[in-house]
Amino acid sequence: MYRSHSCGELRASHINTDVTLSGWVQKSRDKGFMIWVDLRDRYGITQLIFDEERTPKSIMEQAQKLGREFVIQVKGTVIERESKNKNIPTGDIEVLVKELTILNESKLPPFTIEDETDGGEELRMKYRYIDIRRNPVKNNLIFRSKVTQEVRNFLSNQGFIEVETPYLIKSTPEGARDFVVPSRMNEGQFYALPQSPQTFKQLLMVGGMDKYFQIVKCFRDEDLRADRQPEFTQIDCEMAFVEQEDILNVFEDLTRHLLKEVNGVEVEKFPRMLYDDAMRLYGNDKPDIRFGMQFGELNDVAQHKDFGVFNNAELVVGIAVPDAASYTRKEIDKLIDWVKRPQVGALGMVYVKCNEDGTYKSSVDKFYDQDDLAKWAEKTGAKAGDLICILSGDTNKVRAQLSALRMEMAERLGLRKPNEFAPLWVIDFPLLELDEETGHYHAMHHPFTSPKPGQIELLDTKPGDVKANAYDLVLNGNEIGGGSIRIHDKETQAIMLKHLGFSEEEAKAQFGFLMDAFEYGAPPHGGLAFGLDRLVAILGGQETIRDFIAFPKNNGGRDVMIDAPAPIDDEQLDELNLSLKLNS
Repeated sequence: MYRSHSCGELRASHINTDVTLSGWVQKSRDKGFMIWVDLRDRYGITQLIFDEERTPKSIMEQAQKLGREFVIQVKGTVIERESKNKNIPTGDIEVLVKELTILNESKLPPFTIEDETDGGEELRMKYRYIDIRRNPVKNNLIFRSKVTQEVRNFLSNQGFIEVETPYLIKSTPEGARDFVVPSRMNEGQFYALPQSPQTFKQLLMVGGMDKYFQIVKCFRDEDLRADRQPEFTQIDCEMAFVEQEDILNVFEDLTRHLLKEVNGVEVEKFPRMLYDDAMRLYGNDKPDIRFGMQFGELNDVAQHKDFGVFNNAELVVGIAVPDAASYTRKEIDKLIDWVKRPQVGALGMVYVKCNEDGTYKSSVDKFYDQDDLAKWAEKTGAKAGDLICILSGDTNKVRAQLSALRMEMAERLGLRKPNEFAPLWVIDFPLLELDEETGHYHAMHHPFTSPKPGQIELLDTKPGDVKANAYDLVLNGNEIGGGSIRIHDKETQAIMLKHLGFSEEEAKAQFGFLMDAFEYGAPPHGGLAFGLDRLVAILGGQETIRDFIAFPKNNGGRDVMIDAPAPIDDEQLDELNLSLKLNS
């Protein structure tokens, strides 16, 4: 037995108990006649004491050789600690060591194993197995485990059956690039790793499974950022004989359950917002509603004067930043520089200060009088002391730009509080999205999303106006889940694929198995998938998913710890009947 207790378990009630502990040396303090060692495991820290008057000389000599991160086992007696440490649960006691065994020595770690470490992210990713020993990473992984367990408990209690689906599948167009896997046994052919189990969960509904879920890895070969990884985890769910309202109710309850059990927060309201309203009021389809600053469209009150910047714009729109009228000209100039960065892309910004005396001071006083500016304040909901920030240009671009500014100002003003949770359903998305480069429509979600009832006829005349029977669950400005009611009959699916540009032959080659299944009594069905990584991060008060993944990739899609991806040798290439043609 390597340990009788963990390093976070012992209390004053254990005094005079003989114990065996094992763990890592956090640090050692050698006073010559007495040595103190902090011993750490997953559960906490216990202070060990080696006393030349009570500890055998050979053990003292061993203790003097202990370095950081040595793995050791000790046997000894729990005694009362003279200088108590109220900052740790074991701070009332220490262990007087009688036996010491060095289980494994350690090189000096490349960074300190402390909550606040001196290691940069890339270095810590290279030595992730050491980084996991630090409390912030360890606690994030434990937190993820708790969330995952609560999800399984809830869904199982609701009658969902957990079913595993394949990882080696057929490449199908779902919006992102596939990772492909060559098949040795089928020369010249490739598997793809699933972007989601979409078609399989629909087939499970055809198979009568009724309520399905799995916590599953998905893969997309796309550019990365803080909240995106090439491999990620979904809570994938599907239900048969349901309408949209049934699905929303189930997953509202799951989200409430997680917030209560994991965060101790009671949330009752899950507002519904139309996609069109989300874009009009917040400039994106995943608005953070923990704070205000709704958009105010100003075309009708700003395009009547001789100000060409506004007159030539498709949209003039502003937000009222609370209590920011005190910004100096220098601070506002920095804000203008911020929106002109390439990442945002605005050409400039007009501002209005709402003074406490009810007057207005703007950067366009030459063109607009006090009555004009008062109308702008009314449209944006500005009050005395606020700063109105106004952008103009093409509708889609300017909404995205103002959305970025809104989130930045909320961050600066401390309005995005991680311990506050504001869920929101965004519904009635467009079914199709126009690719401006090609001029063709593609599915906004995926090709199996059904149009809203009664709208399929519009595909021939006004495809951009067709609404999808689709919904996203947003939490604190992040999409944590999305889904739709699916197409469940062959005729409708064929019409959809036709409008997405598939010929009959292409549709048969790509989705013939699904179309065939629809001919054998497919029930009405729909579902939703949560992004587990993002959900866990938000519940944990953060937005960077890497912090909640045991072995994440960097922004280049590389695992710097194991140095992957990596070349394979010629023998493997020959077995796969592949040859490499690399661009120089």
